[in-house]
Amino acid sequence: MTSPGLPYLPALTHLDLLARPVAETLRGWPHGERVEVLSIDPAVSDTAALVEATGMALEDCANCVVVGGRRAGEERVAACVVLATTRADVNTTVRGLLDVRKASFLAMEDAVERTGMEYGAITPVGLPAAWPVYVDARVLEREHVVIGAGVRAAKLRVPGPLMAELPGVEIVEGLAR
Repeated sequence: MTSPGLPYLPALTHLDLLARPVAETLRGWPHGERVEVLSIDPAVSDTAALVEATGMALEDCANCVVVGGRRAGEERVAACVVLATTRADVNTTVRGLLDVRKASFLAMEDAVERTGMEYGAITPVGLPAAWPVYVDARVLEREHVVIGAGVRAAKLRVPGPLMAELPGVEIVEGLAR
């Protein structure tokens, strides 16, 4: 369980802590009132540093990566959300879901520009509507998951089962190893 002593705040009343696309999505999402935000030092935004600095459980953290590939000249991009204790299976599972010959992580500059979020803080909340968001089924089993807030100075805490309700989400068994 995520460390209960951390000062989580209702995200909808602290939208100033979030990237613009994240705030816009939460305002329009029926479950937005159940999402919390934690203000952090941007220097501890990376998962390992966050866990060390706060004492939260690594198992309660999730990472979001943006992956792309091409098929017949058409670019296909998706986001993948996996628990921090695992890694997205990009070479097999994600490649198959995207139906591309080769899938790879989007370049940092490209991911930042397309999402409107900071690198290292990209979150499934507020991504471009055309992108599928693949979520590993194990994410839904967590009471809460801590994910990016679109900016390195904050993290979101979302009830695990509600991750399935985010726009564009497709739950994938075995998305991560």
